Amino acid sequence: MPEIAAKLHRADQMATDGMLQSDIARALGVSVMTYHRWRASRAASASGGETPVVAARPQIARPTDREQMGELERLQIENVRLRKLLTDLLLEKARLEETLSPAARATTSGRHGGSEA
Repeated sequence: MPEIAAKLHRADQMATDGMLQSDIARALGVSVMTYHRWRASRAASASGGETPVVAARPQIARPTDREQMGELERLQIENVRLRKLLTDLLLEKARLEETLSPAARATTSGRHGGSEA
């Protein structure tokens, strides 16, 4: 523990000099997370309170299997709908390109073609 206190004192001096926390941690030879844990532990002991070093993760409500299956089914239906839409749009694009292709060729050949002598 005296080593940690000495490193934290050194870190305080570096912070006062304007060093970034990542640079301070690197200079101390520890990870940024370890440096933060040390600081939190020091703050807790200075205030006299005991705060846990590692906070407990909050419980997240997870969807049930039934809810997940419903969501999966909804996404599969949407996927089929979007694939059909994409196919229709690609076919329309191909039709338009075929329609415009002869006109585009005639316009292009008229601009660059045979009037030059």
